[in-house]
Amino acid sequence: MSAVTDGRADRRFPPVAWLSTGALAGVVVGGIVMAAYAPRRAPLSVAGALLALSTALLVAAGIILARLRDFAWATFSKVFGWTLLAYVVEAGVIEFSFVRNHTSGAPLAIVTGMLVVFGLSVPTTIAFTVARYAD
Repeated sequence: MSAVTDGRADRRFPPVAWLSTGALAGVVVGGIVMAAYAPRRAPLSVAGALLALSTALLVAAGIILARLRDFAWATFSKVFGWTLLAYVVEAGVIEFSFVRNHTSGAPLAIVTGMLVVFGLSVPTTIAFTVARYAD
């Protein structure tokens, strides 16, 4: 049994998926830290630092991704668009629940930032992984 490959599967890619997954992990941990204090007011320094770290990881993934050549951009765009739609809806519903429960000020700003990172990191990871192995 022989398989014909174009070399794309064997090609080494930069760690875009690892960086975007790290960004997701950072906001999940930040959300857990904030939720652990409910219904009391959570200390925002740890959650804010995790949000900043996650944002930096996601920006780094975006910069590295933008510099890729010989990549299945059509596949990436299609997968990213549909997964982004799904995760924007999901993040919007979560945001609505926080607003509906009268969260305001700095905690809402941090949660909103975490939801933005969440809504971008998962589609980036999925789309990059699919496009990486696309023919």
